[in-house]
Amino acid sequence: MQTGKETLARADVYDDPRPRIQEYAYEPAHEQGLDILQLFLYAVHYRWLLVTLAAVGLTSSLAVTMMMTPKYAATAQLEVLVPSAKVFQDIELTSESSDARSFLTASEKLKSRSVAQRVVFNLGLSEREDFLFPKASFSPANILNRALGISDRADISKYSADDRARMAVDRVLANLSVVPITNTSLLSITYSDQRPRYAYEIANQVAQSFIDQRVDQANTTSVLARKFIQEQVLQTKERLQQSEQSLVDYAKKAGITLTGNDNSLITSNLTEINTALARAIQENLDYGRLVQQIDNGQGASLEQVLNSEALDKMRSKLSELDADYQQKLGLFKPDFPEMQQLRSQMRTIESQLNQGIQAITDSIRLKHRETLAKVDDLKKKLAELQSEQVAYQDKNIQYTILKREVDSNRSQYESLIAKLNEVAIGSKLKDQNAAVVDLAVLPRSPFSPRLSLNVAIGLVLSMVLGAATVYVLELLNNTFVDPEQLESELRLPILGILPAVDEREVDKAITDSKSGLSESYRSLRTSLQFSGDQGVPRVLLVASSIPSEGKSTTVRKLAGEFAALGAKVLVIDADLRRPTLHRAFSVDNDVGLTNVLTSTVRRDDVPKLVKRAGENLSVMTAGIIPPNPADLLSSPRMGLLLQKINKTYDIVIIDSAPVIGLSDAPILSRLADTTLLVVSTQVTRKAARAALKRIQAAGANVVGAAFTKFSPTKFGYSHNYKYSRYYYNYGEESPRLENKVGQEATPRHAKNWSFADVSDRLHGYLRDAVDRIKSSS
Repeated sequence: MQTGKETLARADVYDDPRPRIQEYAYEPAHEQGLDILQLFLYAVHYRWLLVTLAAVGLTSSLAVTMMMTPKYAATAQLEVLVPSAKVFQDIELTSESSDARSFLTASEKLKSRSVAQRVVFNLGLSEREDFLFPKASFSPANILNRALGISDRADISKYSADDRARMAVDRVLANLSVVPITNTSLLSITYSDQRPRYAYEIANQVAQSFIDQRVDQANTTSVLARKFIQEQVLQTKERLQQSEQSLVDYAKKAGITLTGNDNSLITSNLTEINTALARAIQENLDYGRLVQQIDNGQGASLEQVLNSEALDKMRSKLSELDADYQQKLGLFKPDFPEMQQLRSQMRTIESQLNQGIQAITDSIRLKHRETLAKVDDLKKKLAELQSEQVAYQDKNIQYTILKREVDSNRSQYESLIAKLNEVAIGSKLKDQNAAVVDLAVLPRSPFSPRLSLNVAIGLVLSMVLGAATVYVLELLNNTFVDPEQLESELRLPILGILPAVDEREVDKAITDSKSGLSESYRSLRTSLQFSGDQGVPRVLLVASSIPSEGKSTTVRKLAGEFAALGAKVLVIDADLRRPTLHRAFSVDNDVGLTNVLTSTVRRDDVPKLVKRAGENLSVMTAGIIPPNPADLLSSPRMGLLLQKINKTYDIVIIDSAPVIGLSDAPILSRLADTTLLVVSTQVTRKAARAALKRIQAAGANVVGAAFTKFSPTKFGYSHNYKYSRYYYNYGEESPRLENKVGQEATPRHAKNWSFADVSDRLHGYLRDAVDRIKSSS
């Protein structure tokens, strides 16, 4: 019967007074660039796929090379001597040299049908059967033809002469290429053909035909240009004579007289009067400032006064007399005759000094009046000239128009005469506009097919296909490859890495305390002991996303490891759908957890609820499989049961059904102190994330994850976990002692090197080399 105290305890369970485990602060790994070492590991992991594709690419390239018909190429170099382009611009004859368009034009003309027709005619290609009907460039039949020496022949008599000529021209144009050489005036003419003789002859003939065509065109153009310029010379000469006569007649009629620099006399006089007026005005201003200084009573300080030698002597004499007077004044009275004589001399000198200053100031005033009169006269003269200039300008407008026409006609006439002379000389010299720099030579080896290039292309394509295939395979591989991926995806700490063991040897590995599996579970146990601030969780739920991830095996082994430490451990098989722990511990499953939750335990069966499975280890099996497992696990009896058992045992480990698709694990995760999520290398990342999200949404305190079925020897996993392989196997092999007498001694450090060992060592060397490079940079 349920008591009030039990009910309160049940409420406390759902209020979740559990000690919380320290949360794992996940720090995402810093994004790195291209990991060359990881790419190398992928290449080794998929080595057979890549080798197969490389072999296919190599074989295909060899087959393609055999199917291609050999081709020979011959190259001739032609220098384009660009003539000065003759253009009329603003009625002036100008020259534009080194025009890039000329080189492009020459390049296109070399590939024109007119040049190709000249080549076909000169070499008689329209009558050559082997030229008109070559072998197929690419055909599987080429392999047999080359092996057996078979050659196909065609009858050219079926085609008319025009058809053969058209076919030959088309072939020449199809195999001809012209490329300008950068920063030069050279053109590279290359012709390719199945026969080296044709390649050699046609390349040279194209260059020669182009030169001949341009010479013919230049001769025709010179004749037409000379005739045109002669007509223009006659017309321009007549216009020049008429314009000169009109200019002379008008100058006589208007009475226009010009100086040597084409300026009129009126214009020259205006310029002189303006210059003289400017000087007169400046002089008037200068004397005006001096007169103003005199009127202000400062005439004695004028520069002319100060620079006068006569006045300067008077001032010196006056200073001497004054000094003598002041010296004798201490001995004689002012009325003394000698003192009166000194005063008389001083007054005479002062009068002379003032008269000198007055003379200078009067002359300055006179100069000022003279400049004023001069300015007035110049202004009057300037006004007269300006009126005359207005009348002259009216006459000069027509004169300027006529003179400009004369100058224009004279310039055109002189230019046309010079051009006529150039054209006459050029037509006599018959200078060619292009020259052959290098003639093509007879090719000795084909340029196509190139076996090395085809093999390289085949290998590159096969490697690209291989890389794409590996990339797609890695995208399709949605499982966890190494622990780092698990931590990154689930953001949970890895408490244990459990190696993959063959299903037939699981029991043996579990019972063997020296096996790698046992050692990894002891490591997991240690991680659980230090996972929280209160040590080992009292109630631990072990859950997994899907079946067959090693959840029940983990429960079994963890219980044994904790019991080995002396702790009282109880294992509860809460997987009420597919219970397996009774078989793992070799106990009966007559009564169990289901009977407790349904209150169907008989008094005689109470001792059978908890079975002893070993020292300090007990098991409560699932019991009879019920029709409603989720209802039973969510009942208050389950919480009260855990609370009561928790007082008796040090550790309670619960095995549950998978999280995905069932509600059992989320219910139990709410009741347990902590939850350990078991994740195998077989579960998809999406399923693992969904499972973790589901139990966390139910309020689970997920302490971390156990990574099961991990293969550290599998090539391509992170180098950080390569030590696990040695760690799991540490101690399994003991060093052998010396054999008995008569037997060969086995070296103590003898070792059978497997591919995994070699790969691990190579992996380590590469990692160290990369680290040293990064540290040095």
